[in-house]
Amino acid sequence: MTKDSSTSTQPISPGVRDRMVQFASSEMFRKLFADGMALVEETASYLDGDGREASRQLSREASLSYATVSMELTTRLMQAASWLVVQRAVKEGDMSADEASEARFRLEDTAINAFTARQNPELPDSLLTLVDQAKDLFDRLHRLDEIIFDETEEPLPNPVTSQLQALQDAANSGAFDPLSVWRK
Repeated sequence: MTKDSSTSTQPISPGVRDRMVQFASSEMFRKLFADGMALVEETASYLDGDGREASRQLSREASLSYATVSMELTTRLMQAASWLVVQRAVKEGDMSADEASEARFRLEDTAINAFTARQNPELPDSLLTLVDQAKDLFDRLHRLDEIIFDETEEPLPNPVTSQLQALQDAANSGAFDPLSVWRK
């Protein structure tokens, strides 16, 4: 995904930037990336192999349903893979968090419900299993996208800093007297 020079990058809040960088650097992201890309490969392999053979044996109506479902499946997985690759680009410094927050790199709200109910009962179980897995992945990524890019949420406080601040506040107020134990 190359940056279009006609697109202006809007600065994002420090909280969003911190969440994006923290997430992209996390073990959770590493696993999610590996799982997502494995699902993309598994789906491509199925659609080019066993799925193609299975689709040839379907009725005309089921074959049309198969084509629709497989196109939707491919589209959603490519959107998911694209989102994951953008997050990895942020982690590796190939893209700034500001660039990655552009609308064209985000998961669209309308796409979350794009998996249709046009699933003919004749469709192969393997295809339906891949659809369920892709929908689960897309739902997870969409929730993460909403959490990461929530401009109303402040960055998580550093627990050590907040404890030090509480001690400082107590000392400044006079409520904290370390020698009070011996004065009793």
